[in-house]
Amino acid sequence: MKVTKKIRQFLLEPLQAQLHQVQVQLRQAKEDNAATKLVMGAALAKLVKQANSMKEAEFKIFSQFGDDGIIQYLINYVKPRVDTFVEFGVEDYEEANTRFLLMNDNWKGLIIDGSSTFIDHIKSSSFYWRYSLKAVTSFVTAENINQLLVSNGIVGQIGLLSIDIDGNDYWVWKAITAVEADIVVIEYNSLFGAERAISVPYKPDFMREEAHYSYLYFGASLPALYALAIEKGYAFVGCNQAGNNAYFVKKEKLNGLSALSVEEGYVYSRFRENRNQEGVMSFLDGAERSALLKGLPVINIETNKEEYL
Repeated sequence: MKVTKKIRQFLLEPLQAQLHQVQVQLRQAKEDNAATKLVMGAALAKLVKQANSMKEAEFKIFSQFGDDGIIQYLINYVKPRVDTFVEFGVEDYEEANTRFLLMNDNWKGLIIDGSSTFIDHIKSSSFYWRYSLKAVTSFVTAENINQLLVSNGIVGQIGLLSIDIDGNDYWVWKAITAVEADIVVIEYNSLFGAERAISVPYKPDFMREEAHYSYLYFGASLPALYALAIEKGYAFVGCNQAGNNAYFVKKEKLNGLSALSVEEGYVYSRFRENRNQEGVMSFLDGAERSALLKGLPVINIETNKEEYL
């Protein structure tokens, strides 16, 4: 028996209404949770002013690890000249390095992600109209990053730049000339070690999940980012305890912060996001993870020659 369009509509409309109601309730719950987290974060941000180190300052509100606290600690010292940030590789912005800065400190900023689905989700959130935030869909490359910044009105001095694109991080930071940030936070690959200045070879369409099944072959070593930072006039001030983000501050803005060597500040990661050849999380630790990368090519940024892990 054929179901007519009218009957089908009669049957589906209540389900659609229920689904919409559930979506509304979930969104409200998420916003209520964010509001509660902000209250706690504001209290923690005040305590950070008494912290004696980045490690002591760490706390998480919207960041993936303890980076919200580190950023609060650094802006207390650095006192950025401009309260503007840029962050790319934000996904849906539920976990990001700049969201607490946006909502707690009322900074303004530009965020970029390659997924239009993620960007549409961000634009539909209530915080998007409550704060001065611009969200743009684009797959960031060394070739387009400066134009992306300029076309969105971000040029010259900014307060903070956050780079986390799981691949060409070194090459994109190297290419940036449109802005100069007082603070830079950039992801490094601790499995590449603390001795060699190396990065994955540049490939404009680099995708971590396609480059190697383990998801561990991406980015650059801390020594590579350290060398680039020195070239750009920055001092290295440390890494988060998770061992995935490195922090750099313009030398003239240290204001009492200690500049560290790679050896003093390097942190080996312990989180276990690696996958097996079937794409299933395998939770390997330590040297077991590094073994998966053996023989893969990298570029030594000091010699510009290909080497192998």
